[in-house]
Amino acid sequence: MTGKRYYISTVAAWHRHSARFTDSHWYALSPAAPSSDRDASKGASDEFTILVLVEADEGAHLALEDDPAFEPLPHPLAQKPISSAAQKSLAGFNLPANATTFDVAETMAQLHPLLRHRVF
Repeated sequence: MTGKRYYISTVAAWHRHSARFTDSHWYALSPAAPSSDRDASKGASDEFTILVLVEADEGAHLALEDDPAFEPLPHPLAQKPISSAAQKSLAGFNLPANATTFDVAETMAQLHPLLRHRVF
């Protein structure tokens, strides 16, 4: 059984774990980086910060939670605000002061529609 979760990470960290994912999509949070996973082949540095939506089994999510390069965001329906570090990473996207993961997903979906939170 797979589940979806949002994280703040880097492309290099994403690459280390990507073989374990069923699916994933990301958007670059750094202005000098390619805008999304669709543009990553242009040869930019792997050290830029990204917001990533990962669909994977529980073992993969546990591995990501144990990796300090991944900051897990609260469940989108939990109505818990994201951390101050995540808020700082997302500062350029005009999120409210107490933004939740759902707020982040809705805002980022305007730039990358596959980042929208969906329940099936």
